[in-house]
Amino acid sequence: MKAVSAGVPSLDPFFDERSGLGQDAEIRSERPRSSLQQGNRPGLYGGSSKPGVCDVDRLKEFLADPENHRKAQEWARVVGISPDSIGQYLDRLTPVLLRHDTLVKNHDYRKGRAVAFQALLEAGIAVLVDDQGIPAVKCSCGNPLSAFDGGTEKISVRFEDGNKKWPSFHEDAMVSVKPAPSRLDRLALVAVDDTHQGIVRPVGTDGSRDKTFDTREERRVPNLSGLTVAAAAQRLADSGLAAAYPGGGPPPDSAKVTGSRPAAGSELTWGQYVTLSVDAHATGEPSTPPTSGPTPPTKTPNEKPNQKPNEKPNEKPTPTGSRSPTEPTNTPTSPTKTPSSPLPTDTEPTRSSPPPSTPPPSTDSEPPASPDPPRTSSAPPTSRPPTSDPATSAPVTSPPVTSSAPVTSSAPVPRGPVSSDPVSSDPVSSDPAPSTT
Repeated sequence: MKAVSAGVPSLDPFFDERSGLGQDAEIRSERPRSSLQQGNRPGLYGGSSKPGVCDVDRLKEFLADPENHRKAQEWARVVGISPDSIGQYLDRLTPVLLRHDTLVKNHDYRKGRAVAFQALLEAGIAVLVDDQGIPAVKCSCGNPLSAFDGGTEKISVRFEDGNKKWPSFHEDAMVSVKPAPSRLDRLALVAVDDTHQGIVRPVGTDGSRDKTFDTREERRVPNLSGLTVAAAAQRLADSGLAAAYPGGGPPPDSAKVTGSRPAAGSELTWGQYVTLSVDAHATGEPSTPPTSGPTPPTKTPNEKPNQKPNEKPNEKPTPTGSRSPTEPTNTPTSPTKTPSSPLPTDTEPTRSSPPPSTPPPSTDSEPPASPDPPRTSSAPPTSRPPTSDPATSAPVTSPPVTSSAPVTSSAPVPRGPVSSDPVSSDPVSSDPAPSTT
């Protein structure tokens, strides 16, 4: 593993570093909670209001120059795009500053070829990240980067070629970044010159559209029970909090979250970690509820007989055992705005959040049939079975029965057993039964 110090030029860069394409900063490396970080974690990267952190326009001009055609071909090959798409690709990247010593796959340019090597970038180095939070370009030299593809244990770091060991270096403080579960539309950064100030930077912008917020404002831990690990991590990120896992490494994204520590409703400052309790053998709910503010209590629908006449008789209820008692089951029209929102100026959830789940169907099947008199297919009944109730006891939703009108109800006619008693045993008055409607 080759160490790359902030401010130290590469020996074989794609771009001449003396031209000022990018500017690194002096930042002491933060000690991470975990060696594997997700690209959407609030505070993973830093931001600065100073111009010149990364000059994307100059990099585009350099790679578009016919004299650099071979470099552009190799650069595009590493990224996995065509040379004609380099400009569009760079426009979707976002300049940030590393806050951790970060493991990446770096690429030098040697003898007309891009040569890959595993590298440890020092905190303070300016990089461009993609829309899933993965470092994609080292700003000062234009070298393409990609996600580190090895483990973070037992790494031997070599300090050579002018890259001296920096004071904050610790072997247990290196991080590797994995992609966010979905594409991001903004990044939540920490101002490198004032950690009490947070920065909301839209993806693909250079900092000119930044919005700031106070990182000391408290956030509520959302309810995460029943969600997948990926959905829970995204919901925490939208709330300005970070996900952590017992044992260090994250479980499968589809594993079911059973709780958190601190528990739902607890108040933390921005960027703090929440440890997820996970059942790795169960699959959680893939969709995420609204992500701003605390989760509202469950609204249980009033279930009454005959409330849903169009419900299918054999429809089975959706199991609700995996839902938390406080997880919302109604579909909200807009996210709740509370002080726990990570972005005080914009509480709209990111596009990475899936739509809220819909309420489960009622557990009622077709309502019990009313004890109306049996009907014959040929003539109106001339008698009433001894066990039938008076016609006035029928529910309101049951259509009245007349001596001659056909049945017009759209609900299926219950087919009960016909009484074995003679139909002439109980004469019926010639007047029709009074209607209760």
